[in-house]
Amino acid sequence: MAFLDPRGDATVTVVEQHDGALRVREAAAVRVPVAEAVATLARARGDERAHPAARFWGAAALVALQLVARGRILPGVSAGDHDSWRAGPFDAADVQRVRELAGAMPATARAVPVETSAGAAEEAVLPDAEKLVRAFLDAVADAMPRSPGAVRATGTAAFADTRPVKVPRLRGWADEVAAGLDSGVRLSLRVEADDPPAGEFRAVVQLHSLADPSLVVDAADLWEGRDPGFGDRARIDVTVALRRAARVWPPLAGLLDVAVPDELTLSDGDVEQLLAGAAERLAAAGVEVHWPRSMVRGLSARAVVGGRDAAPSDLPSFLGGHHLTSFDWQLALGGEPLTAAEMDRLAEAHRPVVRLRDQWVLIDPDLARKARQRDLKPLTALDALGAALTGTVQLAELGDEPVAVEPSAWLRDLRDRLAEPEDLGPPDGLAATLRDYQLRGLRWLARMTSLGLGGCLADDMGLGKTITLIALHLHRRGSGPTLVVCPASLLGNWEREIARFAPGVPVRRYHGAARALVDDGFVLTTYGTMRLDAEQLAAHPWGLLVADEAQHVKNPASSTAKALREIPAGARVALTGTPVENNLSELWAILDWTTPGLLGPLGRFRSRWAKPVESGDSAAAERLARLVGPFLLRRRKSDPGVAPELPPKTETDRPVALTTEQAGLYEAVVREIMARIEDADGMARRGLIVKLLTGLKQICNHPAQYLHETAPRLAGRSGKLELLDELIDTILAEDGAVLVFTQYVAMARLLERHLTARGVATQFLHGGTPVARREEMVRRFQEGHAPVFLLSLKAAGTGLNLTRADHVIHYDRWWNPAVEDQATDRAHRIGQNRPVQVHRLITEGTIEDRIAGMLAAKRSLAESVLASGEAALTELTDAELAELVELR
Repeated sequence: MAFLDPRGDATVTVVEQHDGALRVREAAAVRVPVAEAVATLARARGDERAHPAARFWGAAALVALQLVARGRILPGVSAGDHDSWRAGPFDAADVQRVRELAGAMPATARAVPVETSAGAAEEAVLPDAEKLVRAFLDAVADAMPRSPGAVRATGTAAFADTRPVKVPRLRGWADEVAAGLDSGVRLSLRVEADDPPAGEFRAVVQLHSLADPSLVVDAADLWEGRDPGFGDRARIDVTVALRRAARVWPPLAGLLDVAVPDELTLSDGDVEQLLAGAAERLAAAGVEVHWPRSMVRGLSARAVVGGRDAAPSDLPSFLGGHHLTSFDWQLALGGEPLTAAEMDRLAEAHRPVVRLRDQWVLIDPDLARKARQRDLKPLTALDALGAALTGTVQLAELGDEPVAVEPSAWLRDLRDRLAEPEDLGPPDGLAATLRDYQLRGLRWLARMTSLGLGGCLADDMGLGKTITLIALHLHRRGSGPTLVVCPASLLGNWEREIARFAPGVPVRRYHGAARALVDDGFVLTTYGTMRLDAEQLAAHPWGLLVADEAQHVKNPASSTAKALREIPAGARVALTGTPVENNLSELWAILDWTTPGLLGPLGRFRSRWAKPVESGDSAAAERLARLVGPFLLRRRKSDPGVAPELPPKTETDRPVALTTEQAGLYEAVVREIMARIEDADGMARRGLIVKLLTGLKQICNHPAQYLHETAPRLAGRSGKLELLDELIDTILAEDGAVLVFTQYVAMARLLERHLTARGVATQFLHGGTPVARREEMVRRFQEGHAPVFLLSLKAAGTGLNLTRADHVIHYDRWWNPAVEDQATDRAHRIGQNRPVQVHRLITEGTIEDRIAGMLAAKRSLAESVLASGEAALTELTDAELAELVELR
């Protein structure tokens, strides 16, 4: 392709309009190989600012790419004996499209003249448009299949390498292919039958003119001389086309051995092959199959679940038990289901045709098999519900591919009920006014638990999951006590919230030395105590079991998750702001606890759902969303109408330079450990990588942390610490309060020592802080006694209500945005009335800088390779790791 450009280093002769006449001139141009020009031209097609010539060739590029995508390319040999691809074979629609495209070609799209007469520009002749279009289609077809991968896949350079390959030995074969490509004939097969019950089938060969689509004759007429205008090459064209078609469907090869290839006698097996897919393959190769009008192909099959079952009288018992639901094939003719007798007649048919409803019906072998084996393996109640929700079922006996399913009327009704929450108001005894979204959450939970199904309330932190659950308990009053399992830091919050919003409802902590159970109200316990006393708790009758901060049991193999599964209850509810932190298997762990069996075994869930979804399969993601949607209620603070009173949140990355000491330590550690990593493998290598990453993060925080100094000098040695001082000074001068998060307890202790020495009132909460002490620290911070709250990220990232803070500082990064967001939500939650500013301290030119960029580019955890933190980075190659940790 030649693009006119004054900066070009090539020269072309062009014809152009000038002063109302034509002139021929030499113009500078850039010559671009077609393969490289296609992408630019395709973009130009839809750009109104582009030149008409560029837009035209963009349209031609689209046609060429569509031909390649349809497999409409054939190999050949060029005039110089080189391997080449050509576009084709064309069907009638392709020919028409090429002609219409050529007819629309502007003169400027072919401005290089075929010939010119000196001084007589008005006699300049432009190239034939259709020949140019076809040459361009061939050029695109020749470029697209060629790549190094194609050479490796085929084991040969011919027709695969980007460089031309001499193939003179293929000239004869190429001429045969070209003859078929350039022919003006298309074939079709007309199937005829004398007497359907016993007579034979025949396939009659028909010819269609590409030049005149209305011209159709039988091959017998052509061979007998009754040729209304197909030309001298027609017989050769038919033979070549039959040879190509026989490669797609071998029975046609019999026509190549007879004098007149006019018709082929078909066995029942041949007819079954055509019905089972051979006809579609022939159509893709340009040979249509036409069935007799006296026979219909209106049979269809659908998988029906629950069609032979009566609606369960007790849905909670049905869904929570081990009941099975019928699952079978239902065949229909023209959309009308077949009766049992008609299904039997179809199953007993010995030929690919059967008489149904006063007409002959062609039978696809697959449909006949479904009629004979119509009863499929029954589904569990939850599998049947899942099929109703997704509209598909995926079973090994069905090829392990999604198969469309039709639910019975009662299953459709159940599906619709899940989409229509209970119509109820706030329960009696609730001393609070529920926000609209909280009332919707209550109605949803009431519907799910009334059906014996569990659910996961996955509202953002701070949107009031606790009060919604308290309201649910009051609504279910009389169904038994509610057991709440939560982190130790939340026991006090639950107790206060229950006393505040449900005064008079008994509440008891099952924690500490004196542990006792009650038969009414709330029982609060921790995950640790639940794990120790799982047997005692399992023996007690619970109306409702609640797992707060349910991400604590996201690992189904953990002893905590296993203990929680052993406790029976009338209904189960999970509360979490992050149903998926790292991967979809965590979602499985939560929902398989709330509604066991919904998502099947973990291995099957990973293969059928997690892997396709995490690899970008949008269809699988949509089906999974339909399946889990009724069981997962997710609302975010940013959703319209959820929390309009919540003040804004501003997030800022604060770049900071390393000190000379930090830079020296950083480079030394990179050199030393990278040298050891290059000589290691397996677990030893992974351990060294984790050691490297941890060391670098500690150096970025402060040299004293990395060097484990017992009595360090802190000031002047860390860029982060200097910036922290500046931020805190500004915050305190404005009468603000700040949460400072770090993932390292040792670093938090250094910060506590440093700030205390500066006279800044601080307090420090970590995983070892006793529950009573935690509650006292929260109270003191909320009352303004200590404006700087140092917190261990994992120990204090959930559950705490710290709305006194209007600033949040992440001293170091956790490399998982969901964990950081949870920590930030200690301040940015309902009850906060000031804007919240979030500061992330990031050392420039270091691994922190690179990771921050990656996190910004991939905020969605399901897509992020960093979701599992350092563990994902242990699989990097030496070169990738060196690039990641290099100090720049």
